[in-house]
Amino acid sequence: MELVSDGLRLEAHLARPQASAAGGARARAGLLIAHPFPELSQGSARGWLTYPELADRIAAGSGWVCLTAALRGVAGSQGDFSLGGWINDLRAALEALLAEPDVAGAWICGFGLGGALGLCLAAEDERVLGAASFAAPADVDDWATDPRRFLEHARAIGVVRDPSFPPDPDRWAKELRDIRPVRLIHRIPPRPLLIVHGSDDDRVPLVDARALVEAADEQADLRVVSSAGHQLRHDPRAIAVLLGWLDREVTPLGEP
Repeated sequence: MELVSDGLRLEAHLARPQASAAGGARARAGLLIAHPFPELSQGSARGWLTYPELADRIAAGSGWVCLTAALRGVAGSQGDFSLGGWINDLRAALEALLAEPDVAGAWICGFGLGGALGLCLAAEDERVLGAASFAAPADVDDWATDPRRFLEHARAIGVVRDPSFPPDPDRWAKELRDIRPVRLIHRIPPRPLLIVHGSDDDRVPLVDARALVEAADEQADLRVVSSAGHQLRHDPRAIAVLLGWLDREVTPLGEP
């Protein structure tokens, strides 16, 4: 499927349980899945590739309606990366998920930067009934300290394609300083909040996960995956934690 965010066409994938048919099915839980910032070795084209597969797996195994979108600058989506733009894209995806006729409520889960921005969206929009993050940074201060260098990194990956982008470099850099999930996460509880992190994450230290939990007034379920690194999307133990959390979360809607 295709989404539109700020006039940009985004590649997206909607996954449904096999027995689900929009319009005639009973109320189901909806899950928005946010991908991370692509690795340099992957480039923008591969940064999203495994997330439709994850959406299909969750839909088939747990009965959820799942939506994941390649945010601007990634894969086949138009546009160029910015933190504010990615939040707008997640907001557009949330609207699309909630517009599905059999989706009665939406949750969000995200990985890496997608997890961090998912927390920001959940903090700002009470229609998000619960949030889960995996290997999410508490902030992106490392990028904000040298925005020009980070912009060149984003160009090298391919998430910034237009040589004249950003039109306002100062505003683009300001978003790196100002959009900080650690400042917003306290708005999510008492809605369910899951923070998952690898004990051996060498990209985002475990202290970030603990900072997020502390900022949420300890009202978050922290799960530390022993000996796991940053790529929790590919760790079966982390995915098992997610599936277990989702199984518990369907209670408000009844069994899908």
